[in-house]
Amino acid sequence: MSRPQPEPNPQRPDLLRVWFRFIRLNRRVTAAVAAELRGIGLSIPQFDVLSTLSEREGLTQQDLAARLYVTKGNVSGLIDRLVEAGLVERRPIPGDRRSHALHLTPAGADLAARGIAAQEAYVRRTLGRLGGDDLAAIERLVLAWRELARADAEAGRG
Repeated sequence: MSRPQPEPNPQRPDLLRVWFRFIRLNRRVTAAVAAELRGIGLSIPQFDVLSTLSEREGLTQQDLAARLYVTKGNVSGLIDRLVEAGLVERRPIPGDRRSHALHLTPAGADLAARGIAAQEAYVRRTLGRLGGDDLAAIERLVLAWRELARADAEAGRG
């Protein structure tokens, strides 16, 4: 059964059309950034870990999982592989025998910096070509939407 079509309103775009365009744009830029990262030997999940640790080292796997909005189990295997590759190291936390602090090795810090530079180059080539007013409008809208999404989640609907 199809949904009833609302009356056209030239002042307000169709809500679902805007949503689908946003989702498609997200997929397009994610694929483009993934290609950029593959060029330096990283997947998006690996980059997420390395870039997060470049901002805040010493996180536990549980803290990292919460920051990345994934489960601790998802992070565990990824961290194991990054440790084996010599990019991340686990350090004991005094007084806590169950958790370890995660730190970048010099090679991990270098790869994180290269990944950040690749992502920045893509953003400059695309989003960076918009004017200042357009960027300010996008930022304002994204922040407003984020607050609505947070409120919806807190209300138990998301």
